[in-house]
Amino acid sequence: MTDSDTEPAWKQRALERSLRPAKLRAAQRVERFLQAAQSIMAEKGSTDFTVQEVVDRSRQSLRSFYLQFDGKHELLLALFEDALGQLADQIRIAIAGHTDPVQRLRMAVGLLFTSARSETAGQRPLFSDVAPRLSVSHPAEVMVAQAPVLNLLSDLMADATAADRLRPFVDPRRIARITMQTVMTFAQSGDGDTADDSISADEMWDFIAHGITNGG
Repeated sequence: MTDSDTEPAWKQRALERSLRPAKLRAAQRVERFLQAAQSIMAEKGSTDFTVQEVVDRSRQSLRSFYLQFDGKHELLLALFEDALGQLADQIRIAIAGHTDPVQRLRMAVGLLFTSARSETAGQRPLFSDVAPRLSVSHPAEVMVAQAPVLNLLSDLMADATAADRLRPFVDPRRIARITMQTVMTFAQSGDGDTADDSISADEMWDFIAHGITNGG
């Protein structure tokens, strides 16, 4: 049992009220750092920037930065997680008007593929640089960042399974993870030597669909 479990309810409420302004200020500081980093990344088209550049752009202090982040890698992880959270929301909105579970899954895969291959200067480095590099150095944190998209794909896989549209052996969560990693890896690998070598979102889906759908 923790100390908070034994504290009177009124004291816990008082403590929460006293901490609320500090939490709000911390969230605002974090948001300013994220916006500054995103702005610099959009200008440079890469993650080749320093913590000091982010601090200067945000007009905050270096001390404040390190109170919020353990280092540049944690800032990049926050940007990556934020981007994937927004992407999951965009996919939900895009598929909301569709009822066929396989079509919804196909749209989700297509949107994930095109977003991971985005040519937008502020987005491309997150998928082409941050994700592969931090997957090696900080795999647990990257898995947490990927959770919004993974959870969405898992739900869509489960819906298709319930509708008897996937192969019997398919485990929704496991196949969702394999699908997400496959799509993002192919998208991040770039195009081939010629335009004819470029993989399209439709080809990506066909590849995945042949492995998981039952043709129904």
